[in-house]
Amino acid sequence: MRSFQISEPIITLDACRPCVTVWFDPGEFEEIPEGVIESTDELQLRGREAEATWQLERMAEQQRREEMVSGTPPDEEWKWIPAIFGLPVKIEDAGLSRWPWVTWSLSFVILLVSVLAFFDLENIVNRFGMIPDEKWRYGGATFLTSFFLHAGVWHLVGNLYFFLLFGDNVEDYLGRWRFAGLILLSTLVGDGFHILGNPHSTIPCIGASGGISGVLVFYALEFPRARLGILLRYYWRFAWIQIPAWVAFVIWLLLQLFGVYEQYVGLSNVSALAHLGGVGTGFVLWLWWRKIEMRTKNAENAS
Repeated sequence: MRSFQISEPIITLDACRPCVTVWFDPGEFEEIPEGVIESTDELQLRGREAEATWQLERMAEQQRREEMVSGTPPDEEWKWIPAIFGLPVKIEDAGLSRWPWVTWSLSFVILLVSVLAFFDLENIVNRFGMIPDEKWRYGGATFLTSFFLHAGVWHLVGNLYFFLLFGDNVEDYLGRWRFAGLILLSTLVGDGFHILGNPHSTIPCIGASGGISGVLVFYALEFPRARLGILLRYYWRFAWIQIPAWVAFVIWLLLQLFGVYEQYVGLSNVSALAHLGGVGTGFVLWLWWRKIEMRTKNAENAS
């Protein structure tokens, strides 16, 4: 049975496609205003229209699912470049209402500082990296200076790519000041989680990934259905798959949980704990700001 509507006020009827019949519940036929339906043929026509509309909607949904499985490549050819290196790309990107000044400016500063530090990396990391056993050096300034330092080119490129990929939409949604606050708090809490994991470590911790992790979780929560494309390779064969942002985030989060285990047993130098600290901060801020927005909307509706 497919539902369709007639008349004003609206009356909803059901159409049976196999038997080409319109079904009236008790009292529905009497409720139809005079002159709205001129013949039973018109009722059948309305029923067929309802069936056709349903079929079109089902076909559109099926096509969308097939595209996600078969992997229609993105329209922009440049997106093949990061995809070849195993990085996800946006298949559909929501338009921005404002220029993401914080995202681009902060990315530029990270790039500039990191590249300059490469010329004397070991010395600079030891001086300005965040060392858990000496966390209050320079009055605690290393919590922030470590954010701008990276251990190598791929470490830098990977962090900047994910920051630029998701930061613009999150900044556009939050606004500049709240976005900057999200990054700052995620960075500080991420450093705190790293310290809790090994408070007496003398190894410097560097990188922007703690703050970026807060941006990632906020994007996944606020734009869960945004489609991301991943390029799979098998020798010379290539295939695109598409997954929702929330699915990609869940996969990434599971990898971070496994990374915590690797970090504890000494198999990895990546601070997955800092990532989880950033994730927790982004999640809490998302809940908080969402609650504030709901209160504002309810107050506006009440007035």
